[in-house]
Amino acid sequence: MLDVQAIRRQFPALDQEFNGKPAIFLDNPGGTQVHKRVLDAMTEYLVHRNANTHGAFETSKRTDATIDYARRAVADFLGADPDEVIFGPNMTSLTFMLSHSLAAEFGPGDEVVVTRLDHDADIMPWVMMAEDRGATVRWADVDLETCTLDMAHLQSLINDRTKLVAVGYASNASGSINDVETVIGWAKAVGAYAFVDAVQYAPHGLIDVKALDCDFLACSAYKFFGPHIGHLYGKREHLNRLRAYRVRPAGDRSPDKWETGTKNHEGMAGAAAAIDYIADLGYEYGGAPATASRREKLRAAWPVIHAYEQALIERLLNGLQVINGVRVYGITDRYDWEKRVATISIRKEGTTPLELATALGEQNIFAWDGNFYAQALSERLGVEPSGGLLRLGMVHYNTLDEVDRCLEVIERT
Repeated sequence: MLDVQAIRRQFPALDQEFNGKPAIFLDNPGGTQVHKRVLDAMTEYLVHRNANTHGAFETSKRTDATIDYARRAVADFLGADPDEVIFGPNMTSLTFMLSHSLAAEFGPGDEVVVTRLDHDADIMPWVMMAEDRGATVRWADVDLETCTLDMAHLQSLINDRTKLVAVGYASNASGSINDVETVIGWAKAVGAYAFVDAVQYAPHGLIDVKALDCDFLACSAYKFFGPHIGHLYGKREHLNRLRAYRVRPAGDRSPDKWETGTKNHEGMAGAAAAIDYIADLGYEYGGAPATASRREKLRAAWPVIHAYEQALIERLLNGLQVINGVRVYGITDRYDWEKRVATISIRKEGTTPLELATALGEQNIFAWDGNFYAQALSERLGVEPSGGLLRLGMVHYNTLDEVDRCLEVIERT
């Protein structure tokens, strides 16, 4: 088991108090707190390496080394090759960028499949691209009881006119983990691109793009204990073939042609440090030998993280289900908890999500209310006009005591 108190000491933000009360961070689906080594790596870059790339002097050479190290770290994180990793501001920006490049391949008669379970960043880039190119958008529905994808409906939408299927790895609102491997298989069977939004899944489980056989996958480091920077994986043949909107000195090969302009070098250093932190958990707690590769250590880390997060899920769901008037929007059956991450959204009769979030905030328990950019799901559930949902999101630095304090406030509000 994880030594959670030892882990918490490595996150400076977790020591904060406001008005004499400790802060409890349950806003993690919107962005996690950063590890100390992330702060150190970013500071070290800015003090000792800060320069632009490909120069004939020391700090520029150090910057080139920083970028190379970060690209290899993200490749290990995703199970990709380094030249298949693109850095950008965030998943949203990277997805819009990709949609512009893919647009030339779409036209009237082509179809794009999106889902009502997804974050809008995995919907609107494709919807707007389809509108621009005269293609048709098909919307996969959700099971309103469990807030999971209606897989039968999704499969029925995929046909020989389908050119792209976009799906989230896990819902940022309900926490449901989608069977992305099956969806990717359906897309490949008709020759369509498969795009995966892995932002919400990334802090909770191992990603293996080669095993999934997706064409593209995106995530953001600030959701897994790093800084605000995004990552896009693309199959090498796609990234080298597609037209990138770029300046000429960027060249015509991946990854450089996709990262036109000056990069966020300190963010790249921080992202690598966050990945190294997770990998070290595989050595410290997961049984990986010290000599193991970073990918092997990451593979060992996730089962330990998962086991602890399942304990957090159990405490929170069991507590919520005995509070009068509370409805959980998502998977609640304990036999299906393996199909969700530790992100749980609720409403309570007699109060609004904003009122719940405010009551929690007064006790320094941080939680989001609204639709969290999962607007299509909020609309489908019928809660958008009345304030959406209250979202409680946990990661492995949260504690059972924090969950209990949260439940106390929800019960009396």
